[in-house]
Amino acid sequence: MRGSEIRRLMALAADPSIISFAGGMPNNSLFPVADVDAIWNSLSEKAKQDAFQYSPTSGFPPLLKSLAAYLKSKKLPVDKSGLIITTGAQQAINLVAKVLVDPDDLIITEYPSFIGALAAFKSYGAKLRGVTMDSDGIIIGELEKTIARAPRKPKMLYINSHFHNPAGITYGMARKQALIDLLNKHDLVLLEDDPYSELYFDDADASKMTPIAAMAGPDIRVCYTGSFSKIFGPGMRLGWLLGPREIVDKCELAKQSMDACSPAFTQALAHEYLTRGKLAPYLAYVRSAYARRAKLMLDALDANAPAGVSWTRPGGGFYVWVTMPEPADATDVFNRAIAKGAAFVIGSAFDPEGKRNNCLRLAFSHTPEERISEGVEIICEAMNAVLKQKAG
Repeated sequence: MRGSEIRRLMALAADPSIISFAGGMPNNSLFPVADVDAIWNSLSEKAKQDAFQYSPTSGFPPLLKSLAAYLKSKKLPVDKSGLIITTGAQQAINLVAKVLVDPDDLIITEYPSFIGALAAFKSYGAKLRGVTMDSDGIIIGELEKTIARAPRKPKMLYINSHFHNPAGITYGMARKQALIDLLNKHDLVLLEDDPYSELYFDDADASKMTPIAAMAGPDIRVCYTGSFSKIFGPGMRLGWLLGPREIVDKCELAKQSMDACSPAFTQALAHEYLTRGKLAPYLAYVRSAYARRAKLMLDALDANAPAGVSWTRPGGGFYVWVTMPEPADATDVFNRAIAKGAAFVIGSAFDPEGKRNNCLRLAFSHTPEERISEGVEIICEAMNAVLKQKAG
């Protein structure tokens, strides 16, 4: 699927009259506006002045310290790694690709995979191969076959480990360990993208959110990216990259020529947000909100989806991945649904090869709760019409 087509679909989905499940972003009503007001108003004049200034390329020093403490609480190897603040996790992904990837290098991703990562990799001339997933993550046997068939050693593997974008699945602990064993066997770099792991709906699942970067030994090269976008606000434009120092140091140099530094203003706010204990209560609040939205979407799918259609049942994050029987085409479904007032992102946007299009991504995170059921009903009616047309 070409970028121009994605832009067209996203522009249609941005129409305020449309019930849109296209945007993977929080609802504006959920942002911690009062907390940010209180934080800013309590800062000293000097602290405010510092927030208006440039920061070091690696990051605002107080935030680097508070972020390191947060990452250590997730058992990540902070003391043995390099750490930089980035302008969103998207920049972290882009930087890793920039310093590691040469034209025609092979990158293995999951199928489906995050649009932003695919775009970053392609911008540096990489060749992409997508490997199918099941409910526990990338299928190891298929990954082994892909590596064995590759004309040359892959440059790296990219995965989204928890509440996957777009598939909604979370890697099981056994699958994580099997992947670590494979990385060790083939000496592959792993780029682990993990922006959603804090957004689990059930507290019993918290122990399952251990990053692969926290489980892997020192001989396995894992670049770990995360973001404040889903746990604070995407407008802050703050993410991070944790990984082998030799890689992170090169990424810092690349970032210096890219944007000099991420915004000190929002870094100062994020530092205070972490150190004043605001994160935990905010996460409890948004987990509950997203769980309600997910239930509304899943209930509507249960009640209205045509026979033969399946979907994931995420335990957190933002997304449900819907699969139709082939040869149903999600673009046909989109065109029917948008005409009736509902939108989503078609599956080929998430295919590294841009071909497979019998799936669609529904994001429940941004849509007002009172409109979710109505929007899903419209999309299910469109799927039903397309499936009947294909069968007839």
